[in-house]
Amino acid sequence: MNSEELKKRFKVFALRIIKLSDRLPHNLTGQTIAKQIIRSGTSPGANYRSACLGKSDRDFLNKLKIVEEELDETLYWLELIIEAGLLKPALLDDLIKENQELLKIIVSSIKTMKQKMNQGKS
Repeated sequence: MNSEELKKRFKVFALRIIKLSDRLPHNLTGQTIAKQIIRSGTSPGANYRSACLGKSDRDFLNKLKIVEEELDETLYWLELIIEAGLLKPALLDDLIKENQELLKIIVSSIKTMKQKMNQGKS
């Protein structure tokens, strides 16, 4: 998967998160979590785009780490939505799977970049 394909995938993921937030209950709990998950779920795409514009390998790596953190936070909110009974788990299964896949891609990219940077030091 190239960077343009991954950018598109992140955008689709963000749009799905936005739609999910609209399905949450319109009470204090639902709206608080909606705000949190919109922040964390739309951030990975923006930060990945920023990483692709990185001025150095170190800059790229640092921005990928932010993407990793935001994806992990989004996964937390998705799990909390299920465990709090705010939405049926079946509604979130595909979104959780996509979150996990994106997280694996980013973790792999981080490992690859670290190896590349370490080889450059030798």
